[in-house]
Amino acid sequence: MNIPQTSFPRVIIIGGGFAGLAVARALENQELQVVLIDKHNYHTFQPLLYQVATGGLEPDSIAFPLRKRFNDVENFFFRLAKVTQIHAEKNYIETTIGNLEYDELVIATGSITNFFGNTNIQKNAMEMKSVPQALNIRSLVLENFEEALLATDLEKRRELMNFVIVGGGPTGVELAGALAEMKKGILPKDYPDLDIRQMKINLIQSSGELLKGMSNKASEKAEDFLIKLGVDVWKDLRVLDYDGETVTTNGEDHFKAQTVIWAAGVKGAAINGLNQECVVERANRFKVNEYNKVIGYDNIYAIGDVACMETKGYKRGHPMMAQPAIQQGRLLGKNILAKLKSKKQKSFVYNDKGSMATIGRNKAVVDLASWKFQGVFAWFIWMFVHLFSLIGFRNKAVVFMNWVYNYVRFDRETRLIIRPYKKKNKYSFKEQENGNY
Repeated sequence: MNIPQTSFPRVIIIGGGFAGLAVARALENQELQVVLIDKHNYHTFQPLLYQVATGGLEPDSIAFPLRKRFNDVENFFFRLAKVTQIHAEKNYIETTIGNLEYDELVIATGSITNFFGNTNIQKNAMEMKSVPQALNIRSLVLENFEEALLATDLEKRRELMNFVIVGGGPTGVELAGALAEMKKGILPKDYPDLDIRQMKINLIQSSGELLKGMSNKASEKAEDFLIKLGVDVWKDLRVLDYDGETVTTNGEDHFKAQTVIWAAGVKGAAINGLNQECVVERANRFKVNEYNKVIGYDNIYAIGDVACMETKGYKRGHPMMAQPAIQQGRLLGKNILAKLKSKKQKSFVYNDKGSMATIGRNKAVVDLASWKFQGVFAWFIWMFVHLFSLIGFRNKAVVFMNWVYNYVRFDRETRLIIRPYKKKNKYSFKEQENGNY
């Protein structure tokens, strides 16, 4: 792997997402050798992936080179690789480019899509956990309309223009709203000889409310916004199967659709090698104590989506979102330094800063600790928070200019089929099981 030997303790961080980046930042310019490993050479701002998928943003505006973030940091090394095995008894990891020993190991591999064991859905549905997957959705959506223009069979045309989004969480709600905005103001201009009114956007939620985990008011208002945008919201309906053409549910309603986007759940991207007793099977997350130390190990930590810290307020672990990951990463960095200096470590306490989701132009819902609001003001708050959270001045500037342009012109300039996508060329779903680290 060509990492130089050092007298300093070596900390290996697996994963360059929110959690991994946070702990790496906390360990900057310390008497340590920090090695960050990821199978991508960039950090992805996942909350805006849906805008890449719907042509609102180019992928490079929500991605930031990991090397660039740390190119002035001494004793920091990045390697582009995939970790395949942890050998905890000998303190080394096995990767696609070689083995490497560690003194402290941080697992920040994030999450992958959870299909709940349904391999048929996994094979035929689209997912949106990475930039390439978002680009696949963008290409498929646009290709469907190109194909619909040529279709002489009306039933086939309806299938091509029928979109099913499974999962009523923030991802599903935001994606449905973005597609509805495209239907309303963009697609009629691009396809004047196609009856865009035949386009259907179906959002299916297995429970009785959208945005589960947010307030009832946010859930109700989000549903109201979506319905006014023309989205068909289906609640208390569970998808059982999808063969590439027909969506089968547990009710009488079935859907003929060429595009199904699965946003119904995630699970941890755990790595092989650790004792199975420290893995929560239902969520594939590592059990950790209040210091994010994996149960049964003294120098292995898990943070973010892949960590399950059971506390009084979070019996199933903290939400698999950016804020818990960032907060755990920051604290873990401090605790690793404290441990190496034989100082007292601090237990993790999650500071819930609230939740938010956007449903389209001038429409969003925001839940803060003591204040809940919806509508235009919530939409501006959503934009400000996401813009501020992006890494790099260029990314902030590009996203801001895109948003201003899209708002003023009611347009999405990046609806481009850069690389054609066909379902038959879909990667083996076994690859997805190996995670995004």
